[in-house]
Amino acid sequence: MSNMKAVQLVATRIAYSESAFAELVLWRLPRPVAGSPHDFKYRLAYVVRGACVLRYDNEVGKGDHRHLGGIESAYVFTTPEQLIADFQRDIERWNDENPDT
Repeated sequence: MSNMKAVQLVATRIAYSESAFAELVLWRLPRPVAGSPHDFKYRLAYVVRGACVLRYDNEVGKGDHRHLGGIESAYVFTTPEQLIADFQRDIERWNDENPDT
């Protein structure tokens, strides 16, 4: 595993409307980033009218967490597939709660 290089698994942008998109970036690393127990590095963001309203990431030293509006909370990472499913669920919920955006 120590000779393994970082591998980008996902790098995509999904348009939800003229004013909203999601950007998903996910890497498999040779070793975990500080603060995360797994070997994935990710940044998933949902942007509406130029403002990031939802973000999942695992910054070095901060571990797995999500930002919803101005609130940051811990996120329990299990698998890349579950991460993306949770992110998509939160986008749907945000859109349902903010229908005029």
